[in-house]
Amino acid sequence: MDLAELVGLRPTPCAGLLLTLTRRCPLSCAHCSTASDMRGADPPEGGLLRLVRSFTAADRPELVLLTGGEPLLRPELVAELADAARVSGARTAVLSGMFFARGGRVPRRIAAAVGRVDHFSASLDAFHEREVPRADVFTVLRTVLDGGVPVSLHLTGGGPDDPYLAEVTGQVRRVFGDAVPMLVNEVRAVGRAAGWAARQSAPGPDGRPVPCAMAAWPVVAADGAVLACCNQQVVDRRPVPAHLLLGHTDRDDWAAVRRRALTGPVLRMVRAVGAPHLYARFGTAADCTGTCAGCRALPDHPAVYAAAARTGAGPVGELLDLQAAHAQAAAGPAALVRRFGSAAWADLVTLGATPPNLPRTPAPLPRTPAPFPRTPAPLPLGEAR
Repeated sequence: MDLAELVGLRPTPCAGLLLTLTRRCPLSCAHCSTASDMRGADPPEGGLLRLVRSFTAADRPELVLLTGGEPLLRPELVAELADAARVSGARTAVLSGMFFARGGRVPRRIAAAVGRVDHFSASLDAFHEREVPRADVFTVLRTVLDGGVPVSLHLTGGGPDDPYLAEVTGQVRRVFGDAVPMLVNEVRAVGRAAGWAARQSAPGPDGRPVPCAMAAWPVVAADGAVLACCNQQVVDRRPVPAHLLLGHTDRDDWAAVRRRALTGPVLRMVRAVGAPHLYARFGTAADCTGTCAGCRALPDHPAVYAAAARTGAGPVGELLDLQAAHAQAAAGPAALVRRFGSAAWADLVTLGATPPNLPRTPAPLPRTPAPFPRTPAPLPLGEAR
C-alpha cells in the first residue's frame, strides 16, 4: 500500500480507522502534538483487538492506522492487530518516531511487527534528529524496503520556506529516488508546541463551505473512547462534544461505530460544509472562533446545532456527505495535503504511487517478508510489555 493511496482514502467516511496504541514515547520532541512521554497510558489491548476482530469482509475499513505515542513500544500488539485486520481484508499502517533506529539496526521484536503491516511510516524532522540521527533512520528505511514493506516519511518543518525541508527532501530523493514518498506538515500550536508555535488564524468572514476530511475516520483514543475527529483537543479533552463521540471499545463493535459515524446528522454537515459555514448560515459567523474550535463548540450554540441536525438528517444530509467525500477524493491526495499539510511540498505524497488504473494486489495471509522473522506466540492479554 503506497502513501498516495493511504492519503487518498482520507476524505471517505469510515474508509480508515485510527488506533492509539499508547500515549507513551521514549522521545521528547519539542513539537510533539500529543506531548507523549514514558508516563503515558496504554489502552487495554483487549478492547482494541475486539474492535478489529469485529470487522467482516462486508463491513470493515480499508485501512487501520496504528499510532500513538510510539506504537512500536507494543510490537506484539501491532502484529496481532495487523493479522486480525487482514482476516477481513483490511490493511494496516504504522507510524513510528524511530526511537529504536539508533545504530541503524531493527530489534527483532520490532522487525517482526513491521513485517506484518502493509505500510510503514517514519517521522523525521529537526526535533527527531536531535535524538535519532537521520543516517540511522535512512538505514532502517532501506532495511524495511528490502523486506518488501512500502515506506514513507512524515516530515515536519517550520513553514514552506524552511531550509530544513528543502535539504531533507532533496537528500531523500537522492538516496531513495521515488521509493520513499513524503507527507510534509508544518508545526502546529498543539501539544508541546502550544507555547511557542504560531497559531492558526480564524477563518475568514465569508463562511463558504469547506468540507472537513479530518472528521471522516473514527479515532480510538488512549482511554478507549471512539471519536469522529483526530483533532488533538478532541482526543485529549473530556467530555467529548456529542456530535464527535461515536462509542467506546469496551462496548461497541465496528458496525455500531460505523453506523453512528455515517448517520450522525451534525457530523455529516461538518464533513460536508465545515463548521464555519454552519455558523454563517444558521447563526453568526462571528461566533465561530476557528474551524476546529468552532466545531467543538457547536453544542454551545443550540440554534446552529439544531439547524445542522435538521439539514444533515435523512437522504439530503447523506447526499451532501457523499458528494463532499467524492469531490475531495477525486481531487487526489496532493490536493488534500495542500489543504491540511504543507502546500508547497504536497506533490511529494505521490512519489512512486501505483497508477490508479492498475489493479492492486492484496497482501496474502499470512505475510512476513524477509528478512523480518515471524512474531513469536502473542503474549496473554493484559501481560505487561
